[in-house]
Amino acid sequence: MNRRTALALAAIAALALALAGTKFWLAPSTTSVARAIEQRGAFSEAERGAIEIFERVSPSVVQVAARSGSAPISEDESPSSSGTGFIWDHQGHVVTNDHVVQGAKTVALRFASGEVAEAEVIGVAPNYDLAVLRIINARQPPPPFAIGTSADLKVGQAAFAIGNPFGLDQSMTSGIISALKRRLPTSSGREIGNVIQTDAAINPGNSGGPLLDSAGRLIGVTTAIISPSGTNAGIGFAVPVDIVNRVVPELIRTGRVPTPGIGIVAANEALATRLGIEGVIVVRTAPAGPAARAGIRGVDLPSGTLGDVITEANAKPVRRLSDLTDEIEQIGAGRSVKLTVKRGSQSRNLDVDIVDIGRPQ
Repeated sequence: MNRRTALALAAIAALALALAGTKFWLAPSTTSVARAIEQRGAFSEAERGAIEIFERVSPSVVQVAARSGSAPISEDESPSSSGTGFIWDHQGHVVTNDHVVQGAKTVALRFASGEVAEAEVIGVAPNYDLAVLRIINARQPPPPFAIGTSADLKVGQAAFAIGNPFGLDQSMTSGIISALKRRLPTSSGREIGNVIQTDAAINPGNSGGPLLDSAGRLIGVTTAIISPSGTNAGIGFAVPVDIVNRVVPELIRTGRVPTPGIGIVAANEALATRLGIEGVIVVRTAPAGPAARAGIRGVDLPSGTLGDVITEANAKPVRRLSDLTDEIEQIGAGRSVKLTVKRGSQSRNLDVDIVDIGRPQ
């Protein structure tokens, strides 16, 4: 290192020591102006589609507040249960989940406009977790939106959910249809078939709200989530609109929906799997029920001997209970189903009547 370089380095070091601990301040600006606004450009096609869906559909989505007491819900009182609903028709009917209004004595609806109206429960279908309300005193309910079909849904297509998660009204989330033909247990002990699974964020308060396709058509009613924490984990479920479109008109007409059945108690699928049996094992039949009248026999409990195993319904394979119940529900009460029943090594065909097992006897 030459003498000149050494002197320069020594001078820099001395200056650093002299400035150590010294605070530096920026000189105050003599002018204060707002930043220029950048033009964002056009919305993307996907953004335009989502915006259009929300602006068109959200006015027909309502917040549902239910209370088990008979007095009206006050401004400073939390409801017993809250969720979402949507306008079904021009007569002021609103669809929501049964579990949202279960046991409710009073129900209030809040519209997107902020208007609050009373409603009455006119029909519930616990087997499908659906309920229908009638608006009592709204000035002019918003119009219903378009109904789609769930028969031709595809995994991967876009899905949109609108609701009131955690009481935050008019929230929209988006995602895709993650799976189809899921089975979802209900509080009544039965299962809803062909349930839609979506990763569109669904949280408590979304229950009873619409699930929409990219055309803004109703394709399902959000009903449940799977989550260890009770909040969105990307696995939400919706009752398919084809079931909704069958059940809701019946609830409006009669206040209830038939529960088609043949009067059997079936073993769980785990038992059939352990025994290597493909079909529905009949544990017992209802006394004087359709299955018993047709000669179907359950398990002989004292000896532990299997009775009948249902393997086909109307020539369609029955591998699990949902296969049987789906076929029975499609046929409906008041008609019959042709069952193939196996007892030991022998199979036979039986015509079994379908009745409304939910009607009080």
